Amino acid sequence: MSSDRAVVVGRSEPLGAELARWVESGRERGRRWLLLFRYALLNLVAASLVAAAAAQGWLDEMWATDRLHLCKLIVLVFLLGLASAGWRAYKLSLELNAVREGRLCPGTKAAWFLSACAGRDAAIRASLGGLLRLKLAQRLAPLRHLASLLVLLGLVGTVVGFILALSDIDPARVTDPSAIAPMVSRLLEGMAVALYTTLLGSLLNIWLGLNCRLLESGTLHLFAQLVERSETDVRL
Repeated sequence: MSSDRAVVVGRSEPLGAELARWVESGRERGRRWLLLFRYALLNLVAASLVAAAAAQGWLDEMWATDRLHLCKLIVLVFLLGLASAGWRAYKLSLELNAVREGRLCPGTKAAWFLSACAGRDAAIRASLGGLLRLKLAQRLAPLRHLASLLVLLGLVGTVVGFILALSDIDPARVTDPSAIAPMVSRLLEGMAVALYTTLLGSLLNIWLGLNCRLLESGTLHLFAQLVERSETDVRL
């Protein structure tokens, strides 16, 4: 009986140790790729909302009235921005892992900052820190421009929609019953273009803006790690 118990205990201890190592490995992977996980979760939730709207048929009318392809252009710009945000999230995750593990690649901004701070006094390190922060923030400028472009395209669609709505209005023919129906149809078509492009540009701007906020938080985290690493190196 005692020997069987010893065998069970002997088997349970390696199993528990293996489980603990597996959990710790999962935590480490989660820490390494946390920014990418957040990016995937954010866009998965947003894509689920879009899929739900498409299942309800709410997008069919928008595509049906998009004869000038303005909505398609807005979506194309958004997808370009979303792909850029994903690539930036991946590169930023690699940089965070490199700083955390102390294996900086020559030529990167992180390596430049740490080498420039070596042996400098506090004032110069603060100036270099401000310069690094500007350089890191500058990386997200194209993504912010794309997000702003979505709103501008929506406003262009609004103007174009109003032009279409008013293009067939003829004061001389408003008393003709046979001309009223085509004018009203054209008016409704133009209003649909104006409203749908404005709504689409605004919503996709919010979506891409949330990705910008996510990348900004990751950039600030990288900046904080680099400053902490530089101060640690100075003390050593």
